[in-house]
Amino acid sequence: MQAAIPFPDISPEIFTIPIFGIEFALRWYALAYIVGIIIGWRLVVATVRRPALWPGGVAPMKPADVEDLLTWVILGVILGGRLGYVLFYQPGYYLSNPMQILQVWQGGMAFHGGLLGVVLAVIVFSRARGINRVSVADVLCMVTPVGLLLGRIANFINAELWGRPTDLPWGVIFPGGAAQDCPDVVAGLCARHPSQLYEAALEGLVLGAVLLWLGWRRGALRLPGTLTGLFFTGYGLARFAVEFVRQPDAQFVSPGNPLGLAWHVAGYGLTMGQVLSLPMIAFGLGLVLWSRRAQPA
Repeated sequence: MQAAIPFPDISPEIFTIPIFGIEFALRWYALAYIVGIIIGWRLVVATVRRPALWPGGVAPMKPADVEDLLTWVILGVILGGRLGYVLFYQPGYYLSNPMQILQVWQGGMAFHGGLLGVVLAVIVFSRARGINRVSVADVLCMVTPVGLLLGRIANFINAELWGRPTDLPWGVIFPGGAAQDCPDVVAGLCARHPSQLYEAALEGLVLGAVLLWLGWRRGALRLPGTLTGLFFTGYGLARFAVEFVRQPDAQFVSPGNPLGLAWHVAGYGLTMGQVLSLPMIAFGLGLVLWSRRAQPA
Protein backbone atom coordinates (compact mmCIF):
# COMPACT_ATOMS: atom_id res chain seq x y z
CA MET A 1 0.00 0.00 0.00
CA GLN A 2 1.31 3.46 -0.92
CA ALA A 3 1.98 6.17 1.65
CA ALA A 4 -1.19 7.93 2.76
CA ILE A 5 -2.36 10.50 5.28
CA PRO A 6 -4.24 9.20 8.34
CA PHE A 7 -7.52 10.99 8.91
CA PRO A 8 -7.18 13.58 11.71
CA ASP A 9 -9.01 12.58 14.86
CA ILE A 10 -11.66 15.34 14.84
CA SER A 11 -15.06 14.76 16.38
CA PRO A 12 -18.02 15.77 14.16
CA GLU A 13 -19.51 17.38 17.28
CA ILE A 14 -17.92 20.58 18.60
CA PHE A 15 -19.66 20.32 21.96
CA THR A 16 -22.72 18.74 23.54
CA ILE A 17 -24.96 20.34 26.17
CA PRO A 18 -27.44 18.25 28.19
CA ILE A 19 -30.69 20.15 28.82
CA PHE A 20 -33.48 18.46 30.81
CA GLY A 21 -32.13 15.04 29.94
CA ILE A 22 -31.82 15.81 26.21
CA GLU A 23 -28.40 16.31 24.64
CA PHE A 24 -28.08 19.17 22.17
CA ALA A 25 -24.96 19.02 20.00
CA LEU A 26 -23.36 21.65 17.78
CA ARG A 27 -21.85 19.96 14.76
CA TRP A 28 -19.26 21.30 12.36
CA TYR A 29 -21.70 21.15 9.45
CA ALA A 30 -24.25 23.24 11.32
CA LEU A 31 -21.54 25.72 12.29
CA ALA A 32 -20.48 25.95 8.64
CA TYR A 33 -24.05 26.87 7.67
CA ILE A 34 -24.31 29.46 10.44
CA VAL A 35 -20.93 31.12 9.82
CA GLY A 36 -21.38 31.01 6.04
CA ILE A 37 -24.78 32.70 6.25
CA ILE A 38 -23.50 35.39 8.64
CA ILE A 39 -20.44 36.20 6.49
CA GLY A 40 -22.56 36.20 3.33
CA TRP A 41 -25.13 38.47 4.94
CA ARG A 42 -22.52 41.02 6.02
CA LEU A 43 -20.86 40.97 2.59
CA VAL A 44 -24.21 41.62 0.89
CA VAL A 45 -24.96 44.49 3.28
CA ALA A 46 -21.52 46.00 2.62
CA THR A 47 -22.09 45.67 -1.13
CA VAL A 48 -25.52 47.35 -1.20
CA ARG A 49 -24.04 50.23 0.82
CA ARG A 50 -21.74 51.03 -2.10
CA PRO A 51 -24.00 52.53 -4.80
CA ALA A 52 -21.08 53.00 -7.19
CA LEU A 53 -20.93 49.21 -7.69
CA TRP A 54 -24.45 49.07 -9.15
CA PRO A 55 -26.09 50.08 -12.44
CA GLY A 56 -26.80 53.81 -12.50
CA GLY A 57 -25.17 54.21 -9.09
CA VAL A 58 -28.26 52.83 -7.32
CA ALA A 59 -28.26 49.63 -5.25
CA PRO A 60 -31.24 47.34 -5.93
CA MET A 61 -32.19 47.10 -2.24
CA LYS A 62 -31.53 48.57 1.19
CA PRO A 63 -29.73 46.88 4.12
CA ALA A 64 -33.11 46.28 5.79
CA ASP A 65 -34.25 44.36 2.70
CA VAL A 66 -31.17 42.15 2.98
CA GLU A 67 -32.22 40.99 6.45
CA ASP A 68 -35.67 40.03 5.17
CA LEU A 69 -34.15 38.28 2.16
CA LEU A 70 -31.94 36.26 4.50
CA THR A 71 -34.97 34.47 5.92
CA TRP A 72 -36.17 33.54 2.44
CA VAL A 73 -32.72 32.28 1.47
CA ILE A 74 -32.43 30.06 4.56
CA LEU A 75 -35.81 28.50 3.82
CA GLY A 76 -34.83 27.99 0.19
CA VAL A 77 -31.57 26.27 1.14
CA ILE A 78 -33.14 23.91 3.67
CA LEU A 79 -36.34 23.02 1.80
CA GLY A 80 -34.73 22.92 -1.64
CA GLY A 81 -31.66 21.03 -0.46
CA ARG A 82 -33.73 18.37 1.25
CA LEU A 83 -36.30 17.93 -1.51
CA GLY A 84 -33.52 17.91 -4.09
CA TYR A 85 -31.80 15.03 -2.29
CA VAL A 86 -35.08 13.14 -2.04
CA LEU A 87 -35.99 13.58 -5.72
CA PHE A 88 -32.54 13.37 -7.34
CA TYR A 89 -30.82 10.66 -5.30
CA GLN A 90 -33.25 8.39 -3.42
CA PRO A 91 -36.83 8.93 -4.67
CA GLY A 92 -37.77 5.27 -4.32
CA TYR A 93 -36.62 5.02 -0.71
CA TYR A 94 -38.38 8.17 0.45
CA LEU A 95 -41.60 7.34 -1.41
CA SER A 96 -41.64 4.14 0.64
CA ASN A 97 -40.71 6.02 3.84
CA PRO A 98 -42.32 9.48 3.45
CA MET A 99 -42.03 10.41 7.15
CA GLN A 100 -38.24 10.30 6.88
CA ILE A 101 -38.30 13.18 4.40
CA LEU A 102 -38.79 15.51 7.37
CA GLN A 103 -35.88 14.02 9.34
CA VAL A 104 -33.24 16.43 8.00
CA TRP A 105 -31.06 15.80 11.07
CA GLN A 106 -30.37 12.32 9.68
CA GLY A 107 -28.48 13.89 6.77
CA GLY A 108 -29.20 14.13 3.07
CA MET A 109 -28.98 17.55 1.38
CA ALA A 110 -28.36 18.24 -2.31
CA PHE A 111 -26.63 21.42 -3.43
CA HIS A 112 -28.46 21.51 -6.75
CA GLY A 113 -31.79 21.29 -4.91
CA GLY A 114 -30.75 24.00 -2.45
CA LEU A 115 -29.77 26.22 -5.37
CA LEU A 116 -33.17 25.79 -7.00
CA GLY A 117 -34.78 26.60 -3.65
CA VAL A 118 -32.80 29.85 -3.40
CA VAL A 119 -33.65 30.77 -7.00
CA LEU A 120 -37.35 30.37 -6.24
CA ALA A 121 -36.98 32.36 -3.01
CA VAL A 122 -35.26 35.23 -4.85
CA ILE A 123 -37.95 35.33 -7.53
CA VAL A 124 -40.81 35.45 -5.01
CA PHE A 125 -39.06 37.96 -2.72
CA SER A 126 -38.01 40.27 -5.55
CA ARG A 127 -41.46 40.29 -7.12
CA ALA A 128 -43.09 41.07 -3.77
CA ARG A 129 -40.69 43.98 -3.11
CA GLY A 130 -40.45 45.28 -6.68
CA ILE A 131 -36.69 44.66 -6.73
CA ASN A 132 -34.54 43.74 -9.74
CA ARG A 133 -34.26 39.99 -9.26
CA VAL A 134 -31.21 39.65 -11.52
CA SER A 135 -29.16 42.12 -9.45
CA VAL A 136 -30.26 40.35 -6.27
CA ALA A 137 -29.15 37.04 -7.75
CA ASP A 138 -25.79 38.58 -8.70
CA VAL A 139 -24.91 39.68 -5.18
CA LEU A 140 -26.08 36.38 -3.67
CA CYS A 141 -24.02 34.37 -6.15
CA MET A 142 -21.01 36.56 -5.38
CA VAL A 143 -21.05 35.52 -1.70
CA THR A 144 -22.34 31.94 -1.97
CA PRO A 145 -18.83 30.41 -2.41
CA VAL A 146 -18.10 31.41 1.21
CA GLY A 147 -20.71 28.91 2.38
CA LEU A 148 -19.51 26.30 -0.11
CA LEU A 149 -15.94 26.61 1.19
CA LEU A 150 -16.99 26.13 4.81
CA GLY A 151 -19.50 23.40 3.99
CA ARG A 152 -16.96 21.29 2.11
CA ILE A 153 -14.45 21.63 4.93
CA ALA A 154 -17.18 20.44 7.30
CA ASN A 155 -17.79 17.46 4.98
CA PHE A 156 -14.11 16.58 5.34
CA ILE A 157 -14.22 16.88 9.14
CA ASN A 158 -17.32 14.67 9.18
CA ALA A 159 -15.49 12.09 7.03
CA GLU A 160 -18.30 12.04 4.46
CA LEU A 161 -18.60 12.45 0.68
CA TRP A 162 -15.04 11.24 0.23
CA GLY A 163 -13.34 10.41 -3.05
CA ARG A 164 -12.50 7.26 -4.96
CA PRO A 165 -9.52 5.10 -3.97
CA THR A 166 -6.10 6.51 -4.90
CA ASP A 167 -2.42 5.71 -4.50
CA LEU A 168 -1.40 9.37 -4.61
CA PRO A 169 0.67 10.51 -1.60
CA TRP A 170 -2.05 12.90 -0.38
CA GLY A 171 -4.68 10.18 -0.27
CA VAL A 172 -6.51 10.14 3.07
CA ILE A 173 -7.52 7.06 5.05
CA PHE A 174 -11.05 7.95 6.10
CA PRO A 175 -12.69 6.00 8.95
CA GLY A 176 -15.07 3.50 7.44
CA GLY A 177 -13.65 4.17 3.99
CA ALA A 178 -12.52 0.63 3.18
CA ALA A 179 -14.74 -1.07 0.63
CA GLN A 180 -14.71 -3.59 -2.18
CA ASP A 181 -13.75 -0.88 -4.68
CA CYS A 182 -10.34 -0.48 -3.03
CA PRO A 183 -7.67 -2.33 -5.04
CA ASP A 184 -5.18 -2.28 -2.15
CA VAL A 185 -6.75 -2.74 1.25
CA VAL A 186 -4.42 -3.51 4.15
CA ALA A 187 -5.85 -4.15 7.61
CA GLY A 188 -9.15 -2.62 6.52
CA LEU A 189 -7.50 0.66 5.40
CA CYS A 190 -8.05 2.39 2.08
CA ALA A 191 -6.57 5.69 0.89
CA ARG A 192 -9.01 7.94 -0.95
CA HIS A 193 -9.05 11.29 -2.70
CA PRO A 194 -9.96 14.07 -0.24
CA SER A 195 -12.50 15.27 -2.81
CA GLN A 196 -14.19 17.48 -0.21
CA LEU A 197 -11.04 19.61 -0.07
CA TYR A 198 -10.81 19.69 -3.88
CA GLU A 199 -14.34 21.09 -3.95
CA ALA A 200 -13.61 23.52 -1.13
CA ALA A 201 -10.69 24.91 -3.14
CA LEU A 202 -12.46 25.09 -6.52
CA GLU A 203 -16.08 25.87 -5.63
CA GLY A 204 -15.26 27.96 -2.61
CA LEU A 205 -11.85 29.61 -2.57
CA VAL A 206 -11.09 30.04 -6.29
CA LEU A 207 -14.62 30.75 -7.51
CA GLY A 208 -15.33 33.06 -4.56
CA ALA A 209 -12.13 35.06 -5.06
CA VAL A 210 -12.86 35.53 -8.76
CA LEU A 211 -16.47 36.63 -8.23
CA LEU A 212 -15.60 39.04 -5.41
CA TRP A 213 -12.79 40.56 -7.48
CA LEU A 214 -15.06 41.00 -10.50
CA GLY A 215 -17.89 42.45 -8.42
CA TRP A 216 -15.87 44.85 -6.26
CA ARG A 217 -12.96 45.73 -8.55
CA ARG A 218 -14.06 45.20 -12.14
CA GLY A 219 -17.62 46.56 -12.10
CA ALA A 220 -19.32 43.26 -12.89
CA LEU A 221 -22.35 44.16 -10.74
CA ARG A 222 -23.09 46.97 -13.20
CA LEU A 223 -23.83 44.28 -15.80
CA PRO A 224 -26.83 42.42 -14.30
CA GLY A 225 -26.64 38.69 -14.86
CA THR A 226 -22.88 38.47 -15.34
CA LEU A 227 -21.94 37.26 -11.86
CA THR A 228 -24.91 34.90 -11.71
CA GLY A 229 -23.92 33.37 -15.03
CA LEU A 230 -20.29 33.06 -14.00
CA PHE A 231 -21.27 31.42 -10.71
CA PHE A 232 -23.43 28.79 -12.43
CA THR A 233 -20.71 28.14 -15.01
CA GLY A 234 -17.87 28.06 -12.49
CA TYR A 235 -19.63 25.83 -10.00
CA GLY A 236 -20.83 23.48 -12.73
CA LEU A 237 -17.33 23.10 -14.19
CA ALA A 238 -15.75 22.60 -10.75
CA ARG A 239 -18.30 20.01 -9.69
CA PHE A 240 -18.13 18.22 -13.05
CA ALA A 241 -14.34 17.93 -12.76
CA VAL A 242 -14.26 16.73 -9.15
CA GLU A 243 -16.91 14.09 -9.87
CA PHE A 244 -14.25 12.08 -11.72
CA VAL A 245 -12.51 11.38 -8.38
CA ARG A 246 -15.49 11.57 -6.03
CA GLN A 247 -17.01 8.38 -4.66
CA PRO A 248 -20.45 7.91 -6.26
CA ASP A 249 -23.57 7.55 -4.15
CA ALA A 250 -24.11 3.96 -3.05
CA GLN A 251 -27.57 3.71 -4.62
CA PHE A 252 -26.03 4.07 -8.10
CA VAL A 253 -23.34 1.42 -7.62
CA SER A 254 -24.07 -2.14 -8.76
CA PRO A 255 -22.13 -5.11 -10.16
CA GLY A 256 -23.01 -3.93 -13.66
CA ASN A 257 -22.25 -0.31 -12.83
CA PRO A 258 -19.20 -0.27 -10.50
CA LEU A 259 -18.43 3.39 -11.25
CA GLY A 260 -21.84 4.49 -10.00
CA LEU A 261 -22.84 6.27 -13.21
CA ALA A 262 -26.35 7.72 -13.34
CA TRP A 263 -26.30 7.64 -17.15
CA HIS A 264 -24.05 5.30 -19.09
CA VAL A 265 -23.67 3.47 -22.37
CA ALA A 266 -21.21 0.62 -22.83
CA GLY A 267 -19.45 1.47 -19.57
CA TYR A 268 -19.03 5.18 -20.31
CA GLY A 269 -21.23 7.88 -18.91
CA LEU A 270 -21.83 10.51 -16.26
CA THR A 271 -22.41 10.53 -12.52
CA MET A 272 -25.52 12.16 -11.09
CA GLY A 273 -23.46 15.17 -10.04
CA GLN A 274 -22.23 15.59 -13.62
CA VAL A 275 -25.72 15.16 -15.09
CA LEU A 276 -27.02 17.91 -12.81
CA SER A 277 -24.04 20.16 -13.51
CA LEU A 278 -24.39 20.21 -17.30
CA PRO A 279 -27.62 22.30 -17.29
CA MET A 280 -25.94 24.69 -14.83
CA ILE A 281 -23.00 25.21 -17.18
CA ALA A 282 -25.26 25.76 -20.20
CA PHE A 283 -27.53 28.14 -18.28
CA GLY A 284 -24.57 30.07 -16.89
CA LEU A 285 -22.92 30.56 -20.27
CA GLY A 286 -26.23 31.63 -21.77
CA LEU A 287 -26.81 34.12 -18.98
CA VAL A 288 -23.34 35.66 -19.42
CA LEU A 289 -23.99 36.15 -23.13
CA TRP A 290 -27.43 37.61 -22.43
CA SER A 291 -26.02 40.04 -19.84
CA ARG A 292 -23.46 41.30 -22.36
CA ARG A 293 -25.97 41.79 -25.16
CA ALA A 294 -28.70 43.28 -22.94
CA GLN A 295 -26.58 46.22 -21.79
CA PRO A 296 -26.59 49.52 -23.69
CA ALA A 297 -23.41 50.39 -25.55
